[in-house]
Amino acid sequence: MGLFERYLSVWVGLAIIVGIVLGSAIPEVFQLIAGFEYARVNLVIAVLIWLMIYPMMVQIDFSSIKDVGKKPKGLALTLIINWLIKPFTMAALGWLFFKGLFADWVDPQTASEYIAGMILLGVAPCTAMVFVWSQLTKGDPNYTLVQVSINDIIMIFAFAPIAGLLLGVTDITVPWDTLFLSVVLYVVIPLIAGAITRKKLDRGSDHSRLNHFLAGMKPWSIIGLLATVVLLFGFQSQTILTNPQAIVLIAIPLLIQTYGIFAIAYLIAKKLRLTHNVAAPACMIGTSNFFELAVAVAISLFGLHSGAALATVVGVLVEVPVMLSLVWFANRTRHWFPG
Repeated sequence: MGLFERYLSVWVGLAIIVGIVLGSAIPEVFQLIAGFEYARVNLVIAVLIWLMIYPMMVQIDFSSIKDVGKKPKGLALTLIINWLIKPFTMAALGWLFFKGLFADWVDPQTASEYIAGMILLGVAPCTAMVFVWSQLTKGDPNYTLVQVSINDIIMIFAFAPIAGLLLGVTDITVPWDTLFLSVVLYVVIPLIAGAITRKKLDRGSDHSRLNHFLAGMKPWSIIGLLATVVLLFGFQSQTILTNPQAIVLIAIPLLIQTYGIFAIAYLIAKKLRLTHNVAAPACMIGTSNFFELAVAVAISLFGLHSGAALATVVGVLVEVPVMLSLVWFANRTRHWFPG
């Protein structure tokens, strides 16, 4: 785990501070950037999101799908958590807190946007960082690759319908054309581009060209993430300065969701008697989020200044320290599992 990944929360926290300061000092610059839109997609943010997502997609080896049947229980656990449990519990928690417990502190429109951001996080299972979590728990790397590959294929077809269903259930108007456009822009096209790039670079058996390319892209991916956070919090600076409790309110249900989903997945994995090197990555991918996709879709659907965009970025802030604590727990409980 590199310096950047290990201290991701620190870098994101610094980017948040920089964004708020710049957004307050030079709001006209952020207004100018906000104006670069086409079909409700901010072009500057789109480029930055692509810088983050594309290198992740290049890492996916779809040839690993042929091994899908070797450890079916672990894969089934991941798919059930990701697509049948997690999105719906996230929506339920969002509704419980922002339409119930926190209703007196948040106006109804903002509350709906916070719920929408949480839903988008819940419908986007992790793609890249799960490789880090798997490595830290000594997970089976080939199995992790199979998980990610299968989930990315499912995401192409399931993300928009499930997100649309849950957004509709929570009484949020769903612009379906924008939702499908976001999936094409931020899942389908990067996935195809990544697969083509990998095929061209990885013709040999030593992966040297591919690894060199990924190493060269990593700084750009980092720049994309931090620049996106700076812009998002710059756009939200006035709201945050006048209402700082919003960050805390959003973080509370996200923390409950993350720890709760892991607990459910981990207990099921124990009941299924999975080996630890399968159970740990299976639970990690079901717990963490593809926050880059969630941020991009939130911006496309609700706008740069929306509560939905803010909620997805708070997800970044919450996820990394929580996932590191879960890595520690998984390693300490290795003896719970056979082998």
